[in-house]
Amino acid sequence: MASKDAQNQRSRGLPGFLRGAPDPDHSFHVSLPNPGNQVWQPTLPPPGSLPPGLEYLSQLDLIIIHQQVELLGMILGTETSNKYEIKNSLGQRIYFAVEESICFNRTFCSTLRSCTLKITDNSGREVITVNRPLRCNSCWFPCYLQELEIQAPPGTIVGYVAQKWDPFLPKFTIQNANKEDILKVVGPCATYGCFGDVDFEVKTINEKLTIGKISKYWSGFVNDVFTNADNFGIHVPADLDVTVKAAMIGACFLFDFMFFEHSLAGL
Repeated sequence: MASKDAQNQRSRGLPGFLRGAPDPDHSFHVSLPNPGNQVWQPTLPPPGSLPPGLEYLSQLDLIIIHQQVELLGMILGTETSNKYEIKNSLGQRIYFAVEESICFNRTFCSTLRSCTLKITDNSGREVITVNRPLRCNSCWFPCYLQELEIQAPPGTIVGYVAQKWDPFLPKFTIQNANKEDILKVVGPCATYGCFGDVDFEVKTINEKLTIGKISKYWSGFVNDVFTNADNFGIHVPADLDVTVKAAMIGACFLFDFMFFEHSLAGL
C-alpha cells in the first residue's frame, strides 16, 4: 500500500505547467543527431485542445534546433537572415523557422536588431510567430532589456520571454499570455564554451528545482569560429505545456542572437 502511494505521488509531479518534472540531479545529456538527416515527420491528428500546429510538441522531451549555414554571409562577412530547422530527437524535421528583418537592421543593429521569426510546419502552414523588438541587453539599461513575444497560432499571444536584470548571470523568465512568470532560465557566467556545451538551466520560479535545460552544443572549432551555424537542444519534461515549449523555442532564438551570433566581419 505504501509503495502504491509513493508511486501516485511521483506521478503527480509539479503543479500547473510543470507536472512530470524529472529529478533535478538527472543527467540530460543527449548526443546531437546528424543535422544532414532531413526526414519529414508525418503530421499527427489534432487532439482538439491544443493550438493548431503544436500537437506534435506535446510528445517531445527533446527539441533540437539547427541553424542553417549561410554561405553568402560566410563569403562576404555580412549578416543574412537566420534560418533554423527544428527537429525531434531522431533528427526528423518538424518545423522550419525563417527570420524576417530589413538589411539596415542587420547591418547597423547587428545582434540587437528587431525581427520576426516565422515558424512553419512541414505543410508550410505558419504555426508560431516570434516577435523581437529593438532593445538593449546591457545591465546599465535594466528598464529596456530583451523581450520576445510568442504567438501560436499567429495573432494569438501565448507567452513571452523576458530578460531580467542581474549583474553576474544571464537570467530570463518564461511568461504566460498575461505576463505572469512561469519558469526561470539561468545561464552561466561565461557563455562562450571552449570545447564544450553551454547550458542554460530551466528552473522553477524560486530557483530551487531544475526541471530542464537549454543547451548550445559545441559544434567544433572551425564551425564555431568561421560560421554562424549553431545547434541547440531543449530538454524539458514531455508533458510540459506546449505553449511553454513554444516559448522555449523562442528563447533559443534569443540566446543565439544575444550570445552566439557572430560573423567573419567581427574577426
